[in-house]
Amino acid sequence: MHAMLPGALVVMGVSGCGKSTLGRALADRLGWQFVEGDTLHPPANIIKMTAGLALDDTDRLPFLTRVAAACAAGRAAGVVVSCSALKRRYRDLIRTQAGNVIFVLPVLERPQLLARLAQRLDHFMPLSLLESQLATMELPDPDEQAVLLDGSAALETQIADTLTALRPPPPHGPTP
Repeated sequence: MHAMLPGALVVMGVSGCGKSTLGRALADRLGWQFVEGDTLHPPANIIKMTAGLALDDTDRLPFLTRVAAACAAGRAAGVVVSCSALKRRYRDLIRTQAGNVIFVLPVLERPQLLARLAQRLDHFMPLSLLESQLATMELPDPDEQAVLLDGSAALETQIADTLTALRPPPPHGPTP
């Protein structure tokens, strides 16, 4: 484990961007716990999304509160949680309730996302909801603690790029 890393990472983004795959891989590499965000949704959210209906902010609040609780609970040993965290206010809510959280976003273009989702048959999130997620998605602002990655890069590259971004810069001593 890298001594300077925070205790909680949230791998964020729209459906199909690779949140779960990257999150599990980062947790394995760091020796941290991984929490699949889909398991934190209340049953009513799963039913709604399975029916092809987009969640609204009222639906998302209990889910985001559970994500924040998972981050706070896992901080001491280290935790990676997957969560769409599409809007800044959702990320702010997680940070407010959980403390220091770094967000990691694998970025993919719409055609790549569509191709991935078309191959995914065992998930409750239908392809039809991608458009509402893309319309809702707010990229992290420069003042947010976020790492943006090329989501089409190899998984090992994404892991290496994330860990590099999370390391503090070396101290600058006097120049000879």
